[in-house]
Amino acid sequence: MNENLNSEIINGEIILEQSLRPKSFAQYIGQDKVKEQLEIFIAAAKKREEALDHVLLFGPPGLGKTTMAFVIANELGVNIKQTSGPAIEKPGDLVALLNELEPGDVLFIDEIHRMPMNVEEVLYSAMEDFYIDIMLGSGDGSRSVHLELPPFTLVGATTRAGMLSNPLRARFGISAHMEYYTIEDLETITKRTAEIFVTEIAEDGAHEIALRSRGTPRIANRLLKRVRDYSQIKGEGIIDREISDLALKMLDVDSEGLDYVDQKLLRTMIELYNGGPVGLGTLSVAISEETETVEDMYEPYLIQHGFIIRTKQGRRATKKAYEHLGYPLPAI
Repeated sequence: MNENLNSEIINGEIILEQSLRPKSFAQYIGQDKVKEQLEIFIAAAKKREEALDHVLLFGPPGLGKTTMAFVIANELGVNIKQTSGPAIEKPGDLVALLNELEPGDVLFIDEIHRMPMNVEEVLYSAMEDFYIDIMLGSGDGSRSVHLELPPFTLVGATTRAGMLSNPLRARFGISAHMEYYTIEDLETITKRTAEIFVTEIAEDGAHEIALRSRGTPRIANRLLKRVRDYSQIKGEGIIDREISDLALKMLDVDSEGLDYVDQKLLRTMIELYNGGPVGLGTLSVAISEETETVEDMYEPYLIQHGFIIRTKQGRRATKKAYEHLGYPLPAI
């Protein structure tokens, strides 16, 4: 494949991914409580001709925090600058971003809990009083520079709100908890995505994909892509329940939305540790996954849906986990 053709395909994929993102609250499906609150706060800020207060979006991965940040900027009618906590390595990186902002603009920092502490400390005065003091040079030749900033809105996103320092958390005037989506909302999202992909999908096909999407739009869209592939090769291009079921079984996604890693985690707890209790670190090593990945990506869904519980001694597999995977319940 030549470079130009490859570039066209990559750009096409980027455009397609961007087209999946809603641009307004009216287009944004789900998170009704968060939307209702933000609509009021944004309308009030616009009425007063002020910058919106700083917003913290937190919740499990894939629930639309980045999309929500862009919707906030669109609803405000301002520009948005996007970065991530790990990308801001030193205070100068933050200063460069802040210096580009116009009055009322949105600065979006994803994974804000991973921002270095020396950068975070510079952010305090920027958020609270819209100025920063930075040191230029070193030794006897160093000097302090005071830089005034235009009023702006910081939107921070995190999957681990507990890792934010108290001083940083306190400077967010608006905190929004992004929750797992309902099956009905995921069906709507799946059908909308299928329409964008120009793919025919039946109601029962959308329902089956929604059931196995772990309450997460990102997963629903990813599964739809793979079911679409399966339908085009093994079916007649129409996604119905039967095609969805066959495709998702091929992907090791079961009826509860548990994938290979979820099942491996539960089987390890049951087979190696008699259902627990087992520590998170021990469990992560046993399934060859990073502790943070298990804690952020897999555990929240498994806990919320009753497959494992946390105790002071460690994680335990529940009766539901034994029954779902076909294991006999342990003797009491």
